[in-house]
Amino acid sequence: MKRLTIILFMSVSVLCMGQERIYTLQDCLQEGLENNYSLKIQRNRQTVSDNNATIGNAGFLPTLSASGMYSGSSQDTETKLRDTKEIVEENGIFNQTVDAGANLNWTIFEGFNVTSTYKRLKELKEQGELDTRIAIENLIADITAEYYNYIQQKIRLENFRYAVALSKERLRIVEQRYRIGNFSGLDYQQAKVDFNSDSSAFMKQQETLKSSAIVLNELLAKEELNTPIAVADTSIEVNRNLDFDSIMESMMAGNATLLHAQSSSQMAEIDYRITASQSYPYLRLNAGYGYTLNKYNKGTNYHRGSLGADFGLTLGINIFDGNNARRERRNAKLNIENVRLEQTNTEQALKADLYNIWHAYENNLQILDLEKENLVTAKLNHEIAMERYMLGDLSGIEMREAQKSLLDAEERLLTARYNTKLCEISLLQIGGRVNEYLQ
Repeated sequence: MKRLTIILFMSVSVLCMGQERIYTLQDCLQEGLENNYSLKIQRNRQTVSDNNATIGNAGFLPTLSASGMYSGSSQDTETKLRDTKEIVEENGIFNQTVDAGANLNWTIFEGFNVTSTYKRLKELKEQGELDTRIAIENLIADITAEYYNYIQQKIRLENFRYAVALSKERLRIVEQRYRIGNFSGLDYQQAKVDFNSDSSAFMKQQETLKSSAIVLNELLAKEELNTPIAVADTSIEVNRNLDFDSIMESMMAGNATLLHAQSSSQMAEIDYRITASQSYPYLRLNAGYGYTLNKYNKGTNYHRGSLGADFGLTLGINIFDGNNARRERRNAKLNIENVRLEQTNTEQALKADLYNIWHAYENNLQILDLEKENLVTAKLNHEIAMERYMLGDLSGIEMREAQKSLLDAEERLLTARYNTKLCEISLLQIGGRVNEYLQ
């Protein structure tokens, strides 16, 4: 019975492992773009700006309202006649008024304010789209960087696992030779210390790997953040075919941050036109159509009703407003100048970032090639050291040094790969081409 339970447990475990989803980078990006909460918030904001960009919101269309009113009065009156001095009292005089109608208001002309306002709303809509694009590109870059960081941490964990295996084998050899008297107690204790040190580093790396998985799950907006994630890639492959001139050209033409700065410059000019419209005359149309009914409790008339329309045009101009309009126009001109300077500053900052990232990219490619050669040499040195150690021609300290050199070479190569990948991601992002990772 116990054996059957074990077999069933193993079968269920294998089945669950077979059903575990293995994520590619594209899978992570698609899931993140669909579920990430910050991106959903930004998309809702974009929808708001889209909804606001209408001719009605700009003031092109008239406003039409309907209203109804009912009022009544109940009065007691006392009248003293002049001729006869007779006092006439009337109690409970109840009069009623019913009023219903529709009113139309339309600003026909207001110094091009309406036209400029509509252009401003459309510009805000475009800025909302750019904000969403920036959020998408940032999310793609973040997910891609964390995806490869997770791979980096997995590789590093395997390197630490290999270090533990080497230290364990060395400890076994030392222990056997210590028992037969070939090695001293100091060699045995040192081998034990090194084994424990490597085991501790391996355990810490497990914690780092879990932290990376949590960050990646958070970016993908998963409900269970603490669950492990299986990725398809087992190594970090870098793109060596990036071209500086191509990236510079795409950055100047399509970088979302730069496009946003250009849009802000256009917005400042529109704001100036809106401010300048205060100095123009305005023409407004007012019209109404309604029905009024008055009912009298006393008097010669029982009720009176009227039905008809009223309309009018209002033409006006602000002659003097305390120089407020002039002041606002001056400030609007200064704002145009500042926004243009900010656009130039943004362009310069992006170019500086591009140059810096490109130099780091080229340098990391050279470091990557160098560390590949160093790893080959370190592996050969370790093999030679192990052979000499097995023959007793090499001390434990020297063997540990050869082992450490091998692990350091693997770590430097791994770091160079990841740093180069980060430069690649940054270059594609600043060039407005980070969406290439979705392909």
